[in-house]
Amino acid sequence: MQMIKYFMLFFILVACSLIGRYLSKKYVIRVNELEEMKNALNMFQSKIKFTYDPIPQIFEEISKNTSQCIGNIFLEAKQKMQMKTANIAWEEAIEESQNSLTKEDKHVLKTLSKLLGQTDVEGQTSQIEITQKFLETQLQEAQEQRIRNEKLYSKLGTTIGLAIVIILC
Repeated sequence: MQMIKYFMLFFILVACSLIGRYLSKKYVIRVNELEEMKNALNMFQSKIKFTYDPIPQIFEEISKNTSQCIGNIFLEAKQKMQMKTANIAWEEAIEESQNSLTKEDKHVLKTLSKLLGQTDVEGQTSQIEITQKFLETQLQEAQEQRIRNEKLYSKLGTTIGLAIVIILC
């Protein structure tokens, strides 16, 4: 009986520690996704400037060359462009995406849609540059939050687990 009690207490400690690590991981994932999106926008800008390929084709190439989470945004936007305009398709793809980006991050990415597919190459590349500058600010904020909160949640999970174990002993 005593052995079962110690096993359950150990299980509670491990579970709380894992929950803390899981919560801290979302900050790391957000930073990675923002960096990946920044790289994808660089690719988009280069492709528009130098290849003059249509936007759906560029989005398909980007979706193949980026991580699944960010690539899905571009793939979804490409698919929506068959029925809708590029700016509406981009906004909907950003809004429906399943990732760790915050509402502010998504709002910044939606600014790209203002001139997407509606102006010449120069107008679109300037809009991409503006979006990248805003994205850089979001990336710096995300890195600060990661530094501040990653250790906090990891240690908090372990501490709460220890507190529960002590109370139950």
